[in-house]
Amino acid sequence: LVRERGTIDRSIMNRVGGGIQGSMATVRVMPHRRIGAGARTLVVTGSKKHAGYQAGRHLRGVAAQAASSSNQAGSEPRVAIVGATGAVGQEFLELLDERDFPLKELKLLASARSAGKTMKFQGRDLVVEELKEDSFGDVDIALFSAGGGISKKFGPLASDAGAVVVDNSSAFRMTEGVPLVIPEINAEAMRGVSWRERTGGIIANPNCSTIIALMAVTPLHREAGVRRMVVSTYQAASGAGQAAMDELVLQTKEALEGKEVTKDIFPFQYAFNLFSHNSPMQDNGYNEEELKMVKETKKIWSYDDVSITATCIRVPVIRAHAESINLEFDRPLSEERARELLSGSPGVTISDDRAANSFPTPLDASYKDDVLVGRIRRDISREDQNGLDLFVCGDQIRKGAALNAVQIAELLLEQ
Repeated sequence: LVRERGTIDRSIMNRVGGGIQGSMATVRVMPHRRIGAGARTLVVTGSKKHAGYQAGRHLRGVAAQAASSSNQAGSEPRVAIVGATGAVGQEFLELLDERDFPLKELKLLASARSAGKTMKFQGRDLVVEELKEDSFGDVDIALFSAGGGISKKFGPLASDAGAVVVDNSSAFRMTEGVPLVIPEINAEAMRGVSWRERTGGIIANPNCSTIIALMAVTPLHREAGVRRMVVSTYQAASGAGQAAMDELVLQTKEALEGKEVTKDIFPFQYAFNLFSHNSPMQDNGYNEEELKMVKETKKIWSYDDVSITATCIRVPVIRAHAESINLEFDRPLSEERARELLSGSPGVTISDDRAANSFPTPLDASYKDDVLVGRIRRDISREDQNGLDLFVCGDQIRKGAALNAVQIAELLLEQ
């Protein structure tokens, strides 16, 4: 199957869904233009009236299924964590344990620099392995959180090997045919993806700011139709990784001691300061983070008739994002109805005590699975009832990254 030309017998064809008559069939491999680099279309030509069979599958995903029964999926998945030593990778481990995720095997993958380290999981020491091109032959579900460059290189390889990839980077979010999923909102987008079939696939985790915003906004959108959304984000250090979190702590100590602060991660002082999000700036004056929120929202909702603008700011907070959101609706929506809708939404907790002046804070949201929603109020700049303001907070590492990915993996178990 991995040769450019060769033969495969009927039993193998039956295992990959072919209906070829006769004992032998000819296989050839062609580039798959739509999926991208590294992907292949398997074209099989048989005899008699079943003249051909074309499967739009990644070559090595099919090969992995057909070549060896030892690589077939069992009753529980074999899981790999790519980027296991990072902040999100460590959170994956905690969540798999906390949520009793069924595992046949767990493989920890990271850079050569981290290979050989040990990490605790359910009382056992697991050795971190170096991430290589052939790391995924015995993996059913691969949780990726090692940056876009790693995902672009190794994500298709993992999928080709038969694993379903749940990717936390931006590498595939806007790729046509790749589901972009928040399980509470659009689980149906990943319908048909199966880890048991060993045919591979990639599912994208949305951007953390998008997830946290849409957990609060989507129930209201379904009720009244969001026409325009204005978002200002106050984003934690965790979104830039463990090194940024460590540097914020170090800078805070250095600043309090009157020392010059260390600036290895950002070119600005982070402690006791805030600045525009560090993602690349575009010609239109928006940065990449802001445009992610615009594009991803429309894809997740499968709805283009909404206007979105965002301003994303880094603030000296460790791990939970905050967002101020102004909404304009197609139809009237009262504060009371909004609270009713949000109180019944999975993954959302209302924190809105006006009498005590108590509303969501990043500290309250840290290490929590739910997104906190408060400051629910009518937009008094409007004369009608078609505008609301919200303030939301969510743990960037949990629901903004690792938890959402693990929930996707849990959905895979049900499919």
